[in-house]
Amino acid sequence: MSDQTTIPFRDTLRVFARIGCLSFGGPAGQIALMHRELVEQRPWLSEQEYLRALNFCMLLPGPEAMQLATYAGWRLHGVRGGLMAGLLFVLPGAAVVLAISVLYSLFGKLPLVEAVFFGIKAAVLAIVLEALIKVSRRALKIPWHWMVAVAAFLALFVFNIPFPAVIAIAGFTGYLMTRPDEAGAALQQVTPVPVLQTVRTVLTWLVIWFTPIAIVALTIYPDHLLVSVGLFFSKLAVVTFGGAYAVLAYMGQQAVENHGWLTAPQMVDGLGLAETTPGPLILVTEFVGYMAGFRASGLQGSVTGGLATAMMALWVTFAPCFLWIFAGAPYIERLANMPRLSGALSAITAGVVGVIANLALWFGLHVLFGDLTKIEAGPVTMTWPVWSSISLAALGLFVMSAVMLLKLHAGLAKTLAVCAVLGAAAGFVT
Repeated sequence: MSDQTTIPFRDTLRVFARIGCLSFGGPAGQIALMHRELVEQRPWLSEQEYLRALNFCMLLPGPEAMQLATYAGWRLHGVRGGLMAGLLFVLPGAAVVLAISVLYSLFGKLPLVEAVFFGIKAAVLAIVLEALIKVSRRALKIPWHWMVAVAAFLALFVFNIPFPAVIAIAGFTGYLMTRPDEAGAALQQVTPVPVLQTVRTVLTWLVIWFTPIAIVALTIYPDHLLVSVGLFFSKLAVVTFGGAYAVLAYMGQQAVENHGWLTAPQMVDGLGLAETTPGPLILVTEFVGYMAGFRASGLQGSVTGGLATAMMALWVTFAPCFLWIFAGAPYIERLANMPRLSGALSAITAGVVGVIANLALWFGLHVLFGDLTKIEAGPVTMTWPVWSSISLAALGLFVMSAVMLLKLHAGLAKTLAVCAVLGAAAGFVT
């Protein structure tokens, strides 16, 4: 890896701005994109540093890709680098989601936008598969790591076992499989982390996290919609292990049935919007927050009300991510250099390959097929395509983007742009 002190801040700013604008495809696509940008094209992180950070982020609540970007920025330029990288990862997608939310609330569905992102999703599928192959080659170096990766994939895709359980079992397996005397020589290279530093970091970010909620509660009234939105999405931020997919059903049910912030069809449209725009899928909280404010009589049912609640939802969704990273990042290298914990993290790396494979297959099924069905037989609960619903347009765009990326080396931006134009054209024809 290159000397981090020689990387100008403006260069990292430019690269993370690029990552934020091109971060389509959910966590699988975003992890693939960052691996390409930060490990392959620029040796800013080594393969092992990247995978250790990914392991750590997979264990945290919240969007793992955004937290991985924050960690990478922190590694390069400390706290200011982490803030810059995390914000640049979120803000482009947040701006797009907010703009489309406003248009949606005023005019309903936007067919042209859907068509453009249809083309982009097909290209992202090629990016995801390329990254899965490369990460697998580098992370699965011994036979039992392959077994862990396959087992993790089957546990998630076939048996629908909760994500935290899969990662915990992988880590425990690696812990047991590693001898206590392995890799101990690296310990002297690790600088201890002062406990008071961690405590200050946690307290600082707790204050940042809850200040907007407290201001509204104290200056307006405690039961204000902004307070309800802030507390609800703060709770989600703490329990969202395994990415947004783990809590989407719960969030939708609560937002629609218990709070009445939006209708069930609007919730479905919001999920589709978040899946196709750049940035983490959890940006759907911004759409839900916006619709809550737009529809609320106390906020005049206006765009202004929607903007206020959207900003609150956005704040409490992502402020915790900075807390987890800035408090935990200094410990990553130390934990990785402890023999049995290093073995546990290596096994988690193998498990994460299975997780990425599951996300890639899930994403591919939703891109290439119009209808999916559930297969349930005993312990088996899996998603399966309705083969007659395959989209030939999506399949053609996927093949074309794979050729552009893997054979012609056309680059991400060019490939995404071509697929976006062709997707819009296909939407216009149909």
